[in-house]
Amino acid sequence: MELNDYQQAALRTAAPRDKHNEVFHLLLGLVGETGEIAEKAKKIVRDRDSDFTAWDRADLTKELGDTLWYVAVIADHFGIPLEEVGSVNIAKLADRQQRAVLGGSGDNR
Repeated sequence: MELNDYQQAALRTAAPRDKHNEVFHLLLGLVGETGEIAEKAKKIVRDRDSDFTAWDRADLTKELGDTLWYVAVIADHFGIPLEEVGSVNIAKLADRQQRAVLGGSGDNR
């Protein structure tokens, strides 16, 4: 599935853009979903000695999908095609790799 096709499909299940506090709702949802992934990772570190092969792949796929849904809808809310989000990110990372600054910190490296 292409990213923009996914974004359009995700929007079929999203609330209207003009719903009161919708951006705030979406941002909290994104943080919540990424927090769920982090919480499950924490339990693998705590209970399984960081053996990430023990991660339930189907469950992780669902949680990553929930996160992707929020990213897609937030991007659309601001008129950004999901394909653009992906291509800008890959270009940024390729530039950092070329300049050997992938491992540093800060946004503008």
